[in-house]
Amino acid sequence: MDLNKIIDHTLLKPEATYREIEELCQEAKEYGFATVCVNPVHVRLAAKLLRACEKTGVKVCTVIGFPLGAGVPLTKAVEVREAIANGATEVDMVINIGALKSGDYELVFRDIKAVVDAAAGQALTKVIIETCLLTDEEKVKACLLAKEAGAGFVKTSTGFNKSGATAEDVALLRKVVGTAMGVKASGGIRDRRTAEEMVKAGANRLGTSSGVAIMKEEQEKTQGRDMGKT
Repeated sequence: MDLNKIIDHTLLKPEATYREIEELCQEAKEYGFATVCVNPVHVRLAAKLLRACEKTGVKVCTVIGFPLGAGVPLTKAVEVREAIANGATEVDMVINIGALKSGDYELVFRDIKAVVDAAAGQALTKVIIETCLLTDEEKVKACLLAKEAGAGFVKTSTGFNKSGATAEDVALLRKVVGTAMGVKASGGIRDRRTAEEMVKAGANRLGTSSGVAIMKEEQEKTQGRDMGKT
């Protein structure tokens, strides 16, 4: 698998400048990443910068209810509609973690469904369950609720909490959703070895701010093999 094609090239830090978003988009075009993942305020700029580069297929992903997930379903739905209007074609929402841990599964389902319905075939929905805050039982339940609500992916982490993706969590998520949904590993993926470990565990999308470093590692490996043949 070509790693570049499954990487969401990510810049979600609150202090990100317009210039940094421009650089992110340029890197995404250069390396052929799946998407750029930016905060909602930067979606319009990213879409404008990538529109002239349709041949690369780089899309714009944004985050909803980020990073806490503690908003109400209506607010998240409004965020989705605004993001789509500005050019996003993928949305990564954070679930209501407190509701899940309280056993209020009906609210968690409505929360996810509101986002899925707002996307309404216009954007792929990924559901961030924040694995580091959940028990295995809660992870399973979150995946099942996301599946029932019609989401396209489950995603491990925001990258803003105490830890990110682990191969064990990725494998668990894949086991629960099977082939019916995608699994996105995110948080702490900073090198090629970790990226490949996540793919091996079952991830078919990677969220990382280290995409360029990972691809440079890949290029160095390829060049080393080629030099060994001469």
